[in-house]
Amino acid sequence: MSCLAKFIPLAVVLTTVLGCAKGAHGPSLDTPVTAAPRPLDRLTVGERRAILERAQVWRPIDTANLNLLTGPAVKDALPFDGNVTCDYKYPDKPVNGVTPKFDCELAPGDVVKVKYGENNGEVFAEVAGSRLLWALGFSADRMYPVKVTCRNCPPDPFKESGAEWKLGKSGNVSTKVFDPAAIERKFEGEAIEVPGYEGWGWAELDAIATGERRAHIDALKLLAVFIQHVDSKPEQQALVCLEGGVRRDGEGNAQCVSPVLFVKDVGSSFGAAKIMNYDKMKLESWSSVDIWKDAKTCRGDLTKSLVGTLEHPVISEAGRKFLADRLSLLSDKQLLDLFTAARVERRGDKINGRPATAPDWVRVFKEKRARIVNHRCPTT
Repeated sequence: MSCLAKFIPLAVVLTTVLGCAKGAHGPSLDTPVTAAPRPLDRLTVGERRAILERAQVWRPIDTANLNLLTGPAVKDALPFDGNVTCDYKYPDKPVNGVTPKFDCELAPGDVVKVKYGENNGEVFAEVAGSRLLWALGFSADRMYPVKVTCRNCPPDPFKESGAEWKLGKSGNVSTKVFDPAAIERKFEGEAIEVPGYEGWGWAELDAIATGERRAHIDALKLLAVFIQHVDSKPEQQALVCLEGGVRRDGEGNAQCVSPVLFVKDVGSSFGAAKIMNYDKMKLESWSSVDIWKDAKTCRGDLTKSLVGTLEHPVISEAGRKFLADRLSLLSDKQLLDLFTAARVERRGDKINGRPATAPDWVRVFKEKRARIVNHRCPTT
């Protein structure tokens, strides 16, 4: 369907145009072709599509035996609620978004993104969301809940890194402490892109959702409904090539034998998805949303934001069962660790007029999980 519709309400036109403008269905077919040899981030639309069709969505993992408090056990992991010292890093280009964050150097060449602030819901939601994705076998960036001591830090590192970036690096620096904060470590892999288009749109997945892949894709969509992942614009997702997976064709163009598709930013989650305003990591909001907008047809209840590309997805029985089986592997102890790691009790959130606790989050999680586990979707 053309992005420019006629004889329909203005609100629908705006939503349609915004969705198309943001690349809900992938990069434009008119994207200029870069001359060979092309690196992975300068591929043609066709080359990228061929890789997307082979990309892994889910990878096996020993869910039942994972430690959700500490997260992935890798060499550059950071301790839960640990004290981290780094040096403010003035970015090469202004940072995007509206939530407080800045780049900081832990060691020479080891630059990480720091999200901070008690009023910044992403500090809490992204830890919970990324660890849940990881625990279920879906790839994600790694988020570590920490206390950050920033050396050579400007008075407002987010403002200097973004809105005031053009003014240059401030000479008024000091040591500042950010608590709570969360440090992001990127999922390792080389980005697979075409010029001018980053990530992928959820609508692109429908054309490659066949066989076992459909179960994995539908499970990921249902998980997005489960956590109320509303900020689903293409740049919040990524297609990458795992280390060692790059090959070259006869013209020297990059190819990938181990592509992985994943959601890289789930900070806008664990609330109630809305078109514009959104509560992040708010228990009463999250508990107010059902899993199913239409239980009979298995249409998930997820309102799309103006820039999002996923809205009320229809889930297959194979996808529902796949996610139900994975969610059922998580023990009560692991769920408590998940929300302890997210430090939900520092969010200042309330439920029924009292402070919301980690056990409260576990209770609602299990209630929502039951709506998936105990449901059945049409098989045709």
